[in-house]
Amino acid sequence: MSRPMVGSLGDASDGRWQRLFTIAGVAAATTAVLIVVQIVVFVLWPPPATAIEHLDLMRDAPLLGFLSLDLLYVVDNVLLIPILLALFVALRRVDESVMAVAAALGFVGVAALFASNPAANMHYLAGRLSTAGGEAERAALLAAGEAMLAANVGTAYHVSLILGSVALVVMSVVMLRSWSFSRPTAVLGILANVLAFGLYLPVVGIYVLLLSTVFLLGWYVLITVGFVRLGRGGARGVARGVAAEVAGAVRA
Repeated sequence: MSRPMVGSLGDASDGRWQRLFTIAGVAAATTAVLIVVQIVVFVLWPPPATAIEHLDLMRDAPLLGFLSLDLLYVVDNVLLIPILLALFVALRRVDESVMAVAAALGFVGVAALFASNPAANMHYLAGRLSTAGGEAERAALLAAGEAMLAANVGTAYHVSLILGSVALVVMSVVMLRSWSFSRPTAVLGILANVLAFGLYLPVVGIYVLLLSTVFLLGWYVLITVGFVRLGRGGARGVARGVAAEVAGAVRA
């Protein structure tokens, strides 16, 4: 029997939101490309391990310095803002209360990620280090750099990871009850964001987190398709989806 669908004739069919869906589709496609770029950068230019190495890289090659401190991940989270808004609009009629909570968690996660990233601070410290007047000042700047790196994987980062992953798991579960996005989209969203919690597994945690990135890439590709369809199809796309679901239910 076909899975039950609700909310199919809700806000996803409202022409007022088509531009938001288009913007979200562009944001999701851009994020998918950036994930690939991040992987390439990580493989070709592994990030430094110590504060002095980060500061030297930031001084000698600022772009690589920013990239090594997750500049693209920050951009990903900026792009996540219209994606979260569009998901809320597209799925709110399925379960408005749950989607509101999920969107709020997602936005807090984005804000926490911004707070945790030390790239701009490290760039400032690199400049100060270049003009340090003595060993005492240099030691103080290096200590500040180590503190910044610790903050990069501190409370704010973990708040961002946990809340962001919970938000997208919840939204993906809601997707299962709406035709607006395909079942594979919802399943990939659930897998990617559940696997993100693998970071907290001993020994293999980082590898599980990297595996989640593969599923996340697929999820971004699929929601791009969904948003583009919603942005272009409007009510006609919704009507076709409803007709397909009704036909499937009749056949079942």
